Amino acid sequence: MIAPIITYNLLTKDHGWSEFSALLLSSAWAVLDSAISVAWRRKVDEFAVVTMVFLVITAVVSLVGAHSARALLVKDSGVTGLFGLLCLATLLAPRPLMFYFGRKFATDGTPASTAWWNGLWQYEGFRTTMNRMTLVWGLTYVAEALVRLALAYMLPTKTMVVVSPIMIYGVLAALGVWTAMYGKRSQAEGERRAAEDAARAAAAAS
Repeated sequence: MIAPIITYNLLTKDHGWSEFSALLLSSAWAVLDSAISVAWRRKVDEFAVVTMVFLVITAVVSLVGAHSARALLVKDSGVTGLFGLLCLATLLAPRPLMFYFGRKFATDGTPASTAWWNGLWQYEGFRTTMNRMTLVWGLTYVAEALVRLALAYMLPTKTMVVVSPIMIYGVLAALGVWTAMYGKRSQAEGERRAAEDAARAAAAAS
């Protein structure tokens, strides 16, 4: 989050770059971060695919859109907004996006653990949890994009260079904390229901 801000300030203040050029180059840090992540893991997973797709969208919009610093800031809002819409669109798919993201964190990638995670889809509580997580992520990112879009026209570019990454990573951190807490609560609820069902079955058998 700090690297793009430092890059932008150095290029505009010390080297006389235009706001557009400095902002465009500073956004390359996200591309570098994703490339290093893929190279380090030596594996292209769902996160890498989604990240690279939106980096491509970002690059295309940056190069073919209006060549102004404000246009690049608007583009950032468009990217996160599109991610939010993608989350909402997958609610109409057989399985929502958070199901695949959850599988990334909850399993070690082996066939056995993947099969275990896939098998959880048969339970109504699990399906409700995945759909609700996807809905919250989608709505949050659409709202974040709209707010950041409005701020891009209200605040000076040098201010938005600081505000924009703070919003991006702040929203991501908040969603991460909420997802972890909600996931644990849903897991505990599921285990409680399973224990109650087992107790009723044992009582009926006796």
